[in-house]
Amino acid sequence: MPKMKVKKGDTVVVISGRDKGKSGEVLRVLPADRRLVVQGVHIARRHTKARMGDPGGIVDKELTIDVSNVAHVDPQSGKPTRVGYKILENGRKVRVARRSGEVLDK
Repeated sequence: MPKMKVKKGDTVVVISGRDKGKSGEVLRVLPADRRLVVQGVHIARRHTKARMGDPGGIVDKELTIDVSNVAHVDPQSGKPTRVGYKILENGRKVRVARRSGEVLDK
């Protein structure tokens, strides 16, 4: 199984499906299933029962989305980009945006 190039905290844009064009921050990554949870994307409404400390009602919740349906957002242009790897002078391996060559890792 190939390595996932998406990490928690990355900004991604949806490139296919009912939420195509929406972008958001990655909240959770599930590498075993090759899925991720993106803020504001693939929203489902859950009717929850009232419990102690929780009033209940209708709650909007983000569901998982397949990693193949998202692309990284280029930090310079804001457009979707592919991801490559580059080794810096200090020997550190970082992810870079293919569109602009900008480093994605902090």
